[in-house]
Amino acid sequence: MELHLYEQIYLYIIQEIKEGRLKAGDRLSSEKELAEQFGVSRITSKKALEKLADSGVIIRIQGKGSFVADHLTAGQEPKSISPPLVADDEKRLLGFITPNFSDEFGLKLLRSMEKQSAEHQYQLIIKRTSGDREEEIRAIQLFISLGVKGLLMTPIHGEHYNSELLRLVFDQFPIVLVDRYLKGIPVCSVYTDNKKASMDLTLHLIHKGHKKIAFLSPPEENTSTLEERLLGYTLAFTQEGMKLNKDYLITNLRGTLPENIGGEAREKDKETLRVFLEQHPNVKAFVVSEFLIATMLANVIHSMGKSLEEFEIVCFDSMDDYLGQTLFTHIEQDEKRMGEAAVNMLVSQILGTAVPERTIIEHRMIVKK
Repeated sequence: MELHLYEQIYLYIIQEIKEGRLKAGDRLSSEKELAEQFGVSRITSKKALEKLADSGVIIRIQGKGSFVADHLTAGQEPKSISPPLVADDEKRLLGFITPNFSDEFGLKLLRSMEKQSAEHQYQLIIKRTSGDREEEIRAIQLFISLGVKGLLMTPIHGEHYNSELLRLVFDQFPIVLVDRYLKGIPVCSVYTDNKKASMDLTLHLIHKGHKKIAFLSPPEENTSTLEERLLGYTLAFTQEGMKLNKDYLITNLRGTLPENIGGEAREKDKETLRVFLEQHPNVKAFVVSEFLIATMLANVIHSMGKSLEEFEIVCFDSMDDYLGQTLFTHIEQDEKRMGEAAVNMLVSQILGTAVPERTIIEHRMIVKK
């Protein structure tokens, strides 16, 4: 089997000790020096030295360097000849906890994270919480008990942060939040610039001549994704010098939340939209925070005997119709890059490398023809 780069460094140092070129107490080359010597990244050389320390071959002293352990002399075998990471029984697991995923958003993200995890020789295990806070807590506890090395997570909507998640953050357990961030909490997050994306959608409608534009969303409730989308909508009006009518803000739609899909909340949302359309017949343009709400709005418009051609609906994420035509002008999030970046950030944390607190993945707007 072909050796990984860090294994080559590991075995090279083992051989240097066995043949007497490195003796007990000798100082090893630094991470930087080894990286240059072998033509690898410092992440790789750091990993090799960490595994040598785990095996008892060397001792690492902060600020001083790495030294051959005193009990090793020429001709002696170290405790472990192979790096622990190649042991068959070692758990190479990453966890992903998400409220839900669907064809319009989440499925491509999941595939990307699974593929990138495999590239790093980790297995990705997944738990869907359906938006249940207690289920999210149990999922974290389960994954920790299974020995996951790091956690990818899309926290559920809600007013309060998950205490179990906060505990892991403050314990500096490797975590990457995907598709959102936690305000005031120092944790690595990878997401779309939802404020900019929502501004793009709103300005698209304004530049087409719409002045009365409604905004539809589930409750923001301390959810960065939804808060940023509402903020982007409002900033677009400010930028264009237009007055925002707060009567056009509908942010109490709960029927698309994972815990409510298919329930009474969806029928209540339809009634809310029907009443709004009756009370505001001149509103013909809508910025919608989620694809499922956009389709719900289209269904309500149709059920009221109105023509969809009279309205313009823009949204986040979307699907094509059966002919492959775009249903709505929408923001397309780069799920592939988001998944790759999230896993790379997580693995870097596992290896002890500092990562940025926030990473924004560029989006694009797909205009319906």
